[in-house]
Amino acid sequence: MCYFSDAEKRKTYRGTLSYEDIELIAAALFHRALKLQIGCGAEPSLHKDLTRIIALGKHYKIPYISLTTNGSLLSKEQLQEMVAAGLDEITVSAHGLTKETYESLMTNGNFNRFKESLGIISDIKKQYSRFRVRINYTVNKDNLDELKYFWDIIGDDINVLQLRPIQKIGESEYTDFDLSNIYAKYDTVLTPLIEACRRKNITCIVPEKENIAALENNEEADQSIVEATYCYVSPRGCWKDGFDYKTDTFESFSKREHLGRQLLCNVFGRNRPEKVSITRKMNYNIK
Repeated sequence: MCYFSDAEKRKTYRGTLSYEDIELIAAALFHRALKLQIGCGAEPSLHKDLTRIIALGKHYKIPYISLTTNGSLLSKEQLQEMVAAGLDEITVSAHGLTKETYESLMTNGNFNRFKESLGIISDIKKQYSRFRVRINYTVNKDNLDELKYFWDIIGDDINVLQLRPIQKIGESEYTDFDLSNIYAKYDTVLTPLIEACRRKNITCIVPEKENIAALENNEEADQSIVEATYCYVSPRGCWKDGFDYKTDTFESFSKREHLGRQLLCNVFGRNRPEKVSITRKMNYNIK
């Protein structure tokens, strides 16, 4: 379901950042970060210096470091090293809760390996009480009814469950983005799971039913909060156009580009962007 399942899309995302480049990026930006999120689309466990990157984040005193993975390449030794180095949270992407659905929705997916990874994560969580586990479940019409198997497959040794109705955020092999079935079964499928999470003291992040029904066709008009708080780093670019992590710092670039002034204008200016309540990104609520 991820757009990295599209073969043509993957061709445009080739390449990797060396650890030396990441050290330069860290020197330029990490001291400003409240959270380091490793992994967005591509599988981060492919990077040979993953544990060193986590340790680097803690060297710069980043309060919270999270890793998003499908778990297919995860070993117990690697996860233990990462948690010892300072990994605070692992987010596991779940595509289905039966072998047939999981492997059809995830390119090269192996359902048995997925369950093995969950066991590894559970074992490590028992050793490190501060370590948190989050499940991201992208809901579509083909895996919605499988949520009844959630506790049997995932178990309740998790901290956060995010239920994400499918959205088109890029090209992917999966093309059915109709949300009508999710809306129709919200009360019978999602609500019982939300209530079970509450009883088990698990945080459940999910949009309200009316947010799914009122989903707009247009993207959010106001991107100022995203632009001010989110810094995306990949082999294709770092943070903003014109930012050179080899010569710039957050402070020098912000001063040169007057980012503080732009932010104030977005908040208080007469021509500040229009805000809308429900968008393609939806509004999630914490249950």
